[in-house]
Amino acid sequence: MSRGGEGYAARLAAFAAACRSDGIPREIAADAAARTLDCLGNSLGALGPHTGEAAGASPQSVALSMARACGGAGEATALGSGVRLPADRAALVNGTLAHALDFDDTHLPSVLHPTAAVLPAALAAAEATGAEGAALLVALAAGGEVCCRLGMASYDPELRNSVFFEKGLHATSICGTVGAAVAAGLLYGLDAAELAHAIGIACSMGAGVIEANRTGGSVKRLHCGWAAHSGVCAAQFAAGGVTGPPTVLEGRFGFLTAFLGERWTAQPLLVGLEEMGTAANWQYARTVFKPYPSNHFTHPGIDCALALRRAGLRAEDVLSAQLGVAAAPRRTIGEPHAEKVRPRTPYHAKFSGPYTIAAALMSQAGDSAGPGLGHADFSPAAFTELRRLALAQRVEVVADEQCDAEFPHAFSAVLRVRTRGGQVLGKRVAGSLGGPGAPLSREQLAGKFRLNAEPVLGAARTAGLIEAVRALGAGPRGAVGALLALTRIG
Repeated sequence: MSRGGEGYAARLAAFAAACRSDGIPREIAADAAARTLDCLGNSLGALGPHTGEAAGASPQSVALSMARACGGAGEATALGSGVRLPADRAALVNGTLAHALDFDDTHLPSVLHPTAAVLPAALAAAEATGAEGAALLVALAAGGEVCCRLGMASYDPELRNSVFFEKGLHATSICGTVGAAVAAGLLYGLDAAELAHAIGIACSMGAGVIEANRTGGSVKRLHCGWAAHSGVCAAQFAAGGVTGPPTVLEGRFGFLTAFLGERWTAQPLLVGLEEMGTAANWQYARTVFKPYPSNHFTHPGIDCALALRRAGLRAEDVLSAQLGVAAAPRRTIGEPHAEKVRPRTPYHAKFSGPYTIAAALMSQAGDSAGPGLGHADFSPAAFTELRRLALAQRVEVVADEQCDAEFPHAFSAVLRVRTRGGQVLGKRVAGSLGGPGAPLSREQLAGKFRLNAEPVLGAARTAGLIEAVRALGAGPRGAVGALLALTRIG
């Protein structure tokens, strides 16, 4: 498939081209279809009534307005609205929707969200070219794999964290741009040499900082949209004859050194690229799904709180609580303390350990058979509820040594609660629901999709969309466009 002496971009491009010519394992195609369903559901959920944002004020609404104002040929569909846009602009809108709820899947240990950046680019290019559903799944799998492998190259065992993350860089938007370029390039018919150029071009386009995780701001929701948009543009530039440097990844002034300094590793980026006919070699398939619509670092704490609640703990009995997590997640969900105990916006609340613990103990969803925490818990009414905020004030987030040892291969937490009656209760989880040790089932994923999609599409159309996604691999030419037509609201 490739030769060891070639540049890294050429080797990744050869892998992607081989996916198109030789096919991908059946399990990987099925996994790509499941990720397509999950991402479409998250995107439709971002159009639902629970967001609580004023009409036209959300990043996804602004992205659609700007994309429409730019004009151009209608090549691809904006989800929900059905508006036809140039492919790069459709990718911008749909990528912003995909990341808007912070409900998108997460790869470990790179801690990035590959599908929300790569799938919108693949959908746009597939619709623009009239591609079959099977080609979409191949492109998503190949682009997602490149994205994850770039993220893996940034993992530092000494830090037990991604170097991107340590530097405040958003690996999702940076690596996602390259993965999006690969996915779009495959669908535009680029050969291996042209795909390598698309990678080289995309390496100049990825960007994103994550300070919004700590102190708020809505810009992060644009990150996956911009990555998808840039990936489509990179593929189009390569198709037009623009070239990239052959050493764009590993060179002295290349992608890896520019973003990561000397703290990167080639082995996880390149290992096994010639043996991808075996599903076990795929990193992308290890990406885990989220059961709760919040930052993934909050999930193990939510699991702990829900477990104590189901064992009889009542929110009003909590005198104080201490949430222990790994040091790196603590910086995101526990600092600055004043910001986390009183989030500024519903979206900001998704990145708060104290708030999500309070929400898990008080959510109406916690009394149902569902996941236990839902969209309503991040509504304007919920995140300003005085009882929730008072409880969040009593939650301290600390670094836990055992969680540090497990991070980032698993997201773990320990919750210790002192009650007004003098009891000390505790719960520890070694990995969050949906993670490697407790994956969501096909039925749970379909349930998540329904929770996202039914409020905007209705039950019948939601069921039809589930079946359409599951049939993608066998769909006729143009099936991608027909699929996206089913997402139109109204």
